[in-house]
This record gives sequence, C-alpha cells and structure tokens, in this order.
Amino acid sequence: MLSSKEPVPGGGGASAYVGALGMALGSMVGNLTLGKKKYQDVEEEIKELLVKSEAVMIELIKLVDKDAEAFFPLSQAYGLPKNTEEEKAVRERVLQGALVGATMVPLDIARSCCKALDLLEEYGKKGTRIAISDVGVGAYFAKAALLGAKLNVLINTNIMKDEKLKKDIEAELNSLVEKYSKKADDIYESVEKAITG
Repeated sequence: MLSSKEPVPGGGGASAYVGALGMALGSMVGNLTLGKKKYQDVEEEIKELLVKSEAVMIELIKLVDKDAEAFFPLSQAYGLPKNTEEEKAVRERVLQGALVGATMVPLDIARSCCKALDLLEEYGKKGTRIAISDVGVGAYFAKAALLGAKLNVLINTNIMKDEKLKKDIEAELNSLVEKYSKKADDIYESVEKAITG
C-alpha cells in the first residue's frame, strides 16, 4: 500500500498511476463525444484517439508494476554490507547496475505522460464542450505525473557513475519536461478560456 513504510510502491508508480488517470479523463471526453450529431465530423478522429489513449493507459498501468520491480534490486543493493573495501566494491557495482533499471522506468513514465498530453491536446480541440473541464484536469494530472517521474529519474542519476548515460538521460528528460510542461499549461489555459469565455 502506498502509505506504508515499504519503499514500493512509491513516487514513480504513483506518478504512472496519476498519468493513467489523466489519460482516462481524456478518454471519457472522447466517449462522451461519440455519437453526438454536433461532433459527427470528428467522429472517426475521436475513435482513433480512443484507441491511442487506451494504449497509453495500458502502458502507464504496466509501468506502475514495472517501477516497483525495477526499484527492488536497487533497495537490495543499498542493504549490501560495506564493511571492507571488497564489500564496498561489490556493493557499488551492484548498486550501479540496479540504478540503470530504476532510472529507465521513470523515464518511460515521463515519455508516456508526454504521449498522454499530445492526445489530451487533441481531445481539447475536438471533444465535446460539456466535458472540456476534464481535458484540463487530465492535462494537469499528466503534468504532475511527468514532474513526479522527473524527480524519480534525478534521484537515481544523481548517484550514477556512468557520466555518458547520465548526461543522455537527463538531456532527454529535461527536453521532455520543458516542452510538455508548457503544453500542459497551454491546454489548461485554453480549457479555462473555453469555460469562462
């Protein structure tokens, strides 16, 4: 359970789950749009969006478990003895190996949240106006999940010794966060404007 003292599930899995909820809100808007005479001209596009949204939701739900699975070897590595130089060397080698998996999963969560935001942007343009607020909520859920995933990447890259891998991961992450945080804000603002006029 998330509130227990166990290290998993933690922030990474929670981020993936929140991202999936954000995508689900977009799907709800899509489903509310289908079959409405007013939105007949976008019916096929909405159907395509729903298929893509389902795939992103499934990705994110799987990443909840993958995050826990990837963190387990890392938590085990932290528990290895470090009394002698040999033990320290073994611990460090195991730790560095486990860090890679524990870092790549939250990076995948971030990537999936960006896919969700691309789809939410489309729902915001084409979906029924009666549920447009849910697109804004979904966008900020996806943004929160993206930023949560960022922290879970950085806490691992912070102690990563492979400088090239660290640099590559952080460069991709920062690029995604910069582009998609702005996209989430733009979606939210356009939704608010659509509601308030």
